[in-house]
Amino acid sequence: MKYTETNKQAWEHAFDNRKEGFGDKDFAKLENNPLAFLDDTIMGELSKINFKGKSVAHFCCNTGRELLSLMSLGAERGVGFDIAENIIAQARETTTKAEISSCEFVACDILKIPDKYHNQFDVILITIGAICWFEDLTLFFNKVAKCLKPSGIVMLYEIHPFENMLPMPSDDEFDENNLNRFTFSYFRNDPWIENHGMTYMTGLTESKTFTSFSHTMGSIINSMVVNDLYVTSLNEYDEAVSGMTDLYDGKGFPLSFVMTAEKRSK
Repeated sequence: MKYTETNKQAWEHAFDNRKEGFGDKDFAKLENNPLAFLDDTIMGELSKINFKGKSVAHFCCNTGRELLSLMSLGAERGVGFDIAENIIAQARETTTKAEISSCEFVACDILKIPDKYHNQFDVILITIGAICWFEDLTLFFNKVAKCLKPSGIVMLYEIHPFENMLPMPSDDEFDENNLNRFTFSYFRNDPWIENHGMTYMTGLTESKTFTSFSHTMGSIINSMVVNDLYVTSLNEYDEAVSGMTDLYDGKGFPLSFVMTAEKRSK
């Protein structure tokens, strides 16, 4: 898929131009507070799982800091996967500095995770801003299912599909005085093509091309079910987690969600 390679280049370019010190002190934050990178919302769900002796994976792990926090809950083994090689290099460096020997990080396309990781994990975590990079979620959750052990759990903490209807401050359609305005279709099929850089990571105003995709809640759930991943809980929140704006927080819009599903045999 051509967009996968161009996204890889864009992520690596953004990280090469990251803000000074970005991620460099994550190891110190972990030493001061092992749960520093897991917010209250996701902790409320993770606390329901007994991680002792478990094997966990984080798909689209970015700098690895969430997985490294998760390891403090008692997991025996952790593996983080992300497509950007330089970001994974920082994850490995943080792991070494934080002296967390039970974690490893793998640079690869999520859809091409090697077979040796199939049937290896009790829990797979997927967090904010991950599934938008995949046009076909059926393929994505097929890889999730392959990597889970029988009765394994996948937990998805994500931006709510509803948020894609709302204009962000960078959009021409944005009007701070009219936050009830919906600009984009919930059922949008066209990809989002952006060249504005990853502002949380870099100060660049222009970047290489990022291509992302909208998904409805129905398409997310259906893509799980066809891969024998059955939803056991779904909680929605009116708090934005995208990092793009908090102007919509608390206004009654569904902006984020946590969904848990279990791998079951037919």
